[in-house]
Amino acid sequence: MSGALLLGAARRPLSLTARLALVFAAFAASLLLVVGLVLGKAVEDHFDELDDHDLSAKLAMIGHLLGQVDSEAAREALPRRLDDALVGHDTVSVELLDAAGQVFYSARAEGFAAQPHQHGADTGWRSADHRLIGREAVFTMPLPQPQAVTARVGLDISHHLHFLEAVRLRLWFGISVAALCAGALGWLAARKGLAPLGRVTATARGLSAQRLGERLSERDAPAEVLALVEAFNGMLDRIEAAFRRLSEFSADLAHELRTPISNLMTETQVALSRSRGADDYREVLASNLEEFERIARMVGDMLFLAQAENGLLPRPAETVELADEARALADFYEALAEEQGVAIAVAGAGRVTGDRLMLRRALSNLLSNALRHAERGSTVEIGIAEAGGRVALAVRNAGDTIPPELLPRLFERFHRGGAARERHGEGAGLGLAITRSIVQAHGGEVEVESAAGLSTFRLLLPAVGNSAAGRPPNPVISPDEAPP
Repeated sequence: MSGALLLGAARRPLSLTARLALVFAAFAASLLLVVGLVLGKAVEDHFDELDDHDLSAKLAMIGHLLGQVDSEAAREALPRRLDDALVGHDTVSVELLDAAGQVFYSARAEGFAAQPHQHGADTGWRSADHRLIGREAVFTMPLPQPQAVTARVGLDISHHLHFLEAVRLRLWFGISVAALCAGALGWLAARKGLAPLGRVTATARGLSAQRLGERLSERDAPAEVLALVEAFNGMLDRIEAAFRRLSEFSADLAHELRTPISNLMTETQVALSRSRGADDYREVLASNLEEFERIARMVGDMLFLAQAENGLLPRPAETVELADEARALADFYEALAEEQGVAIAVAGAGRVTGDRLMLRRALSNLLSNALRHAERGSTVEIGIAEAGGRVALAVRNAGDTIPPELLPRLFERFHRGGAARERHGEGAGLGLAITRSIVQAHGGEVEVESAAGLSTFRLLLPAVGNSAAGRPPNPVISPDEAPP
């Protein structure tokens, strides 16, 4: 087991902070290495240039002195003059050879102990602990009988090499220290720059059903992380809103189901309290069937809303004449309207692209809602008008005015618009929510207004040939062409 843990730890990738620190260190080391190599090569070339200049100067000096040897006296004085010229030049070795190759003058000859006999080019060699370079040239002494002299000059460059070696050591040490400092600074900068990510992690770990209101601060987030912080806060907003809707939905659903279930339990308990006849049991079963149908409708409506919220409703596929659907529904509800003493009027026309059965269901919910709340002797008006690339379908009825504070909540699930409107029916409060879901699935919007005893529910749908994604803003419809 310990081996597996070690293997897992070995395979664990480095953190982003560690990676950035390594990148900083590697970049700094590479940059400093290049700079060090360039600097070292420049110093080395400079020393080579100085050494070449020294060798050339010494050979020129020796050649000048040899050129002045035009007598035996001058030849005898040559060693002394060479010694005087080489005073203070402790790193220079000199040998003069006659035509037979015999050395007739030398200064610090130990430097030539291991010198290879290579003529005509610069030569490098070692003598004891010293590193030397040398050059030779042939001169002529202008004696009565001219004599050729081979001059060898050796230059000890050990001090240059020691200096270059010390420079390289210091460069390597400086590069190593600079790389470590760059890595440490990179680690600090990355840790500070990625601190918002740590706060995202801490916030995510602390989230729970009771702590969905926490948000990350956007004030100190760097530009590279600000988009992530905004997206994370937006996600929390959506999660909190969805959780709140789910909680409200669960509470509302439990509340709505409690009534029919309580009715079923009560009627069943009463039926079982004593022996009854077949007709009594049949009546109880019929009553229970009504409650079961109510529950089934509620469950079906909730499944429909769940499909709508998850984008599972059918896609629009056919051209729908809204006027035809409105007249068909007016005929269907005619008997109910006559029973309540209400008339239905349809005016206007408009075509949209969508699912005909779903649009009929949305209009049916509005019409049945209007009939339930319409005053006796009034007329429920269905008006259709097309303007600005959209079709507006409005259902208007006369009745109780809906308070303005309740208008935004009418299309929420299980909302009935207050106690005054709740008395007019036994619906579960899902019809308008279903209507909104259908309209939104078709790329449209729903509106409602209520004033002076008149309530108008309006559906705004893209006309044929206009996509939902590219629909224009709400059209301004003149009073003459606006639906009733």
